[in-house]
Amino acid sequence: MDIMKRMALILGILMIMVVILSIQTSCAELDGQVVSVPGGSYRIINSEQLHRVMPDGNIVMINVHVPYEGEIPHTDLFIPYNEIEKYSDRLPQDKGATIVIYCRSGRMGDIAAEKLVQMGYTNVYNLREGMKVWGQKGYRVFYNPRMS
Repeated sequence: MDIMKRMALILGILMIMVVILSIQTSCAELDGQVVSVPGGSYRIINSEQLHRVMPDGNIVMINVHVPYEGEIPHTDLFIPYNEIEKYSDRLPQDKGATIVIYCRSGRMGDIAAEKLVQMGYTNVYNLREGMKVWGQKGYRVFYNPRMS
């Protein structure tokens, strides 16, 4: 193999390593209080922790609040907290995927996070402060115009 091909290969490998390390570092910042539930546990995080890993944290964000009242930027899915199992086909197939649940104030998020753990997901986080506190801390929220 000539020198240019070797250098290109090494550069490609280094770029892949940087991406992997940045994803691992971002997700590691989501360390929070552990909540034990039947089947495992999930973690509670705050607005600052979530904001640090967005949008490059390689996370799936799910708004579980009903009725819909708005959303945090970079939200991937909208699934009612009490219908998580019904919409399991929309959830990541990888049970180890990093999932962040949120609602308006936190309680619906706790219920949804527990259900995800019972379904076998192992990397679940709940923004217990919810969308309301997220907005009060100055982070952007897209509110439903009919709810304002």
